[in-house]
Amino acid sequence: MTGLRWGILATGGIAHTFTKDLQTAGLTVTAVGSRRLESAQRFADEYGIPRAYGSYEELVADPDVDIVYIATPHPAHAANALLALENGTHVLVEKPFTLTGAEAASVRDAAAAHGLLAMEAMWTRYLPHMIRIRELVASGALGEIRTVFADHTQQISADPAHRLNALELGGGALLDLGIYPVSFVWDILGAPTTVTATARLGETGADTEVATIFTHAGGALSTTLSSSRAAGPNTAHIVGTDARIDIDRVWYNATSFRLTAPDGTVIESFDSHIEGRGMQYQALAAERLIAAGERDSDILPLDETVAIMAAMDEIRSQIGVHYAGEE
Repeated sequence: MTGLRWGILATGGIAHTFTKDLQTAGLTVTAVGSRRLESAQRFADEYGIPRAYGSYEELVADPDVDIVYIATPHPAHAANALLALENGTHVLVEKPFTLTGAEAASVRDAAAAHGLLAMEAMWTRYLPHMIRIRELVASGALGEIRTVFADHTQQISADPAHRLNALELGGGALLDLGIYPVSFVWDILGAPTTVTATARLGETGADTEVATIFTHAGGALSTTLSSSRAAGPNTAHIVGTDARIDIDRVWYNATSFRLTAPDGTVIESFDSHIEGRGMQYQALAAERLIAAGERDSDILPLDETVAIMAAMDEIRSQIGVHYAGEE
């Protein structure tokens, strides 16, 4: 254990899940910050965190905080990350990394300028089953990969005031849910050479369903589907000439998969047995990187995060979803 001291920036639901997983893994949470001291103190009391702050500025200025987990709504990610980096603190930023590709680039550049780690909290990439899947892909066990497809579909809320339907909060199925399968197909096949998207928009103008088709190097195809209004299978599949991988529900959580030959013979089965939800694996990776003097993730490099956010911009342009301040 490297002994890094974590600060939690914001106290919403995802911050609770992350903090529980940090403590499950025996990592140290030193402080929490909120816009209201009462919220920070309640959070600190619940998890036995020594320090609570009523502003983000106080949190990142704490000399005993080495790395901050940013759990605010999407539009605040870039500003919060820059605040921490400018105060000399590493950051793990909840997905989506920022609202736009330009914001992502600004955070990447600030991290480089200050010699600090900035990492997207795409936690599913760090889960044990995903590590094994990448090993199988790299080994050539699937032969030539022809296609990848995945969905992230949930029945969340049709309430116009819900954050997923509020454009001012970066709402829409794409950034909140679609980021998972888009990042997944990028992980397996690399950057797309063409991007095509279509969507259904809700009453507020935020996307409720988004489908994408990407072409990748060598002609491989990928498809993704995200929805905030209907729950689908939430499975993922990688199809190659020699074998395929079928990842079970829910594919972006710790789960099982099978490597299957074209004749249906199961070559390998994998099942995950972990404690908690699994968000601790990204935190452990961040700690290892910092301890080794590294300033970029080998599993999800920051340049890749920036490129994915730029692709999300393109998808939003194609489906007609625009946020405040954009052209």
